Amino acid sequence: MALGTETVDLLELSPDFVRDPYPVYAQLRERGPVHHVRTPDGEELWLIVGYEACRTAFNDPRLSRDWLRSGDISQIINVEQDNPALAHMLMADPPHHTRLRRLVARAFTPRRIEELAPRIQQITDGLLDAMEANEERRGDLLEALAFPLPMTVICELLGVPGLGRDAFRAWSNEAVARTSPEAEAAAYEGMIGYLTGLIEAKRADPGDDLLSAMIHAVDEGGDRLSPSELIGMCVLLLIAGHETTVNMIGNGMRALFAHPDQLAALRADFGLLDGAIKEMLRYDGPVETCTERLALEDVEMAGVVIPKRSTVLITMADADRDPARFEDPDRFDIRRDARGHIAFGHGLHYCLGAPLARLEGRIALRSLLERFPELTGDADEAKLPWVPGMLIRGVKRLPVSW
Repeated sequence: MALGTETVDLLELSPDFVRDPYPVYAQLRERGPVHHVRTPDGEELWLIVGYEACRTAFNDPRLSRDWLRSGDISQIINVEQDNPALAHMLMADPPHHTRLRRLVARAFTPRRIEELAPRIQQITDGLLDAMEANEERRGDLLEALAFPLPMTVICELLGVPGLGRDAFRAWSNEAVARTSPEAEAAAYEGMIGYLTGLIEAKRADPGDDLLSAMIHAVDEGGDRLSPSELIGMCVLLLIAGHETTVNMIGNGMRALFAHPDQLAALRADFGLLDGAIKEMLRYDGPVETCTERLALEDVEMAGVVIPKRSTVLITMADADRDPARFEDPDRFDIRRDARGHIAFGHGLHYCLGAPLARLEGRIALRSLLERFPELTGDADEAKLPWVPGMLIRGVKRLPVSW
């Protein structure tokens, strides 16, 4: 077995990597599924590309998410090992992961999600009313719709008052972008301080919301979430609960603007909407790579050894552009059968909120396109500012006119 020692600098392969990483991933995939790389942030880690290799890696217990118990969290993020903001199910392996997921899963059943549809429609209509009242008929679609919709929904679901939402947006942006160690640490401190007070208030005066339910949730064995786990699960739900939908809407609309024939087809037949959303997720999904995994031992994949204690990323964005799985994968086609995409992950860590994100996307996109038949992109695609890093895939703003 060969130890893959050659380090590939992703920015050297393409200075335009952050805006368009797909050609770089395709080059790597042609060479093999496992590569030692230097990221645009200067980190060295192991990258897995290709559909089958990524699905296999998601299910490999040797690639752990449990950095708190099995690794050194400072290897991937600038916080202390015992930071309560990280005490959530995305940072856990079974059986700990199973326990945490079970205690919140009841809030995300298909029936419970569908019950949110009228309120999601109401929020969407209010945001579109505000767009319609804008006499300039132009603005940032992320600011006007893609951000406030999912943030309002997840905050109402959890019971976070309106005053805390702008702060959470700023904290979330720093947590996922990791622009500097100081800003990252400050973001987590801000979230922890705010949530500690909110949890105390909910404990004293419970409401009809998910946070109150999590505080008082007890499973059949008498188990309940610890104070740190409550904070961690809130952080996860608040960040994941809006980042995915913001960028699903943003990337989806960018794809439609770039393919006017597909936009026209969708406007003519909203029966294509469910398939269009699947294709948007496959073609340019909101999450580029999974959150970092830790190799618990030397892991051999496709003749390459990933050394023990290495950081590993699974490249979902490339998996969904693999021609071995999707024919002509770089073509955006809303009539394509895009089932099987892994934009929401795969296996144990498949996104619990995927049904909610799809519902929000379905309501937002149809309502937007019906309300504004003249909606068009209003920016040079090559000049749009992108969210830094390799976790979240999306632009920082999306100028449109309507």
